[in-house]
Amino acid sequence: MASGNSDGQFPNRTGDAEYGNAPGRSGTGAAVRARPVLEALPVKVLIAGGFGAGKTTLVGSVSEIVPLRTEELLTEVGAAVDDVTGVERKTTTTVALDFGRITIAADLILYLFGTPGQERFWFMWDELAQGALGALVLADTRRLGSCFPSVDFFERRRIPFVIGVNCFDGVQPYPVEAVRQALDVDGEVPVLLCDARDRESVKFLLIALVEHIMATLRVADTAPTG
Repeated sequence: MASGNSDGQFPNRTGDAEYGNAPGRSGTGAAVRARPVLEALPVKVLIAGGFGAGKTTLVGSVSEIVPLRTEELLTEVGAAVDDVTGVERKTTTTVALDFGRITIAADLILYLFGTPGQERFWFMWDELAQGALGALVLADTRRLGSCFPSVDFFERRRIPFVIGVNCFDGVQPYPVEAVRQALDVDGEVPVLLCDARDRESVKFLLIALVEHIMATLRVADTAPTG
């Protein structure tokens, strides 16, 4: 996949990519109704992006449970079909999904499903996307083109998403607006810098995604029908 040029320019994304309640008690001893216990709302979120963008790391850094991982060693056979340009040191790949969970608030739990990034596993995306309310697309500026298929996928299916630009050590930083322009995403799509290794950074991204999902749903509710 294409990466950032030495002059600081990104390739532009053009066209479509293939791809139990106890009774309460008042001060006088009279029984009062206990407050109802709020049941947390489960929300399914996809974590997408190109191969080596940091999806497995992101899920692992923020999950409050031991994450489920389906990583396998890269093989010579896989090397013949997978593009590892810019991530040559990577020795494993996700072959099915990563899974984690984070409680954002007492009434909101996010279930995180990390998608495989390599093209030969794209056929799984539709199944993983069933029931998802939103997505986080992780971008790697060393090979920004690798996240184009993820952006196209969510745009086509009208699944709200945010872009998280993963800031790798030793990699030239780019302004958020330069990344937005290269990805050619709508202005209302949040594009934010992040560190996939840092729990608070990832949590900030996920909160931004929840807010974006809610804003999208409000717009849909007020849109004229007929």
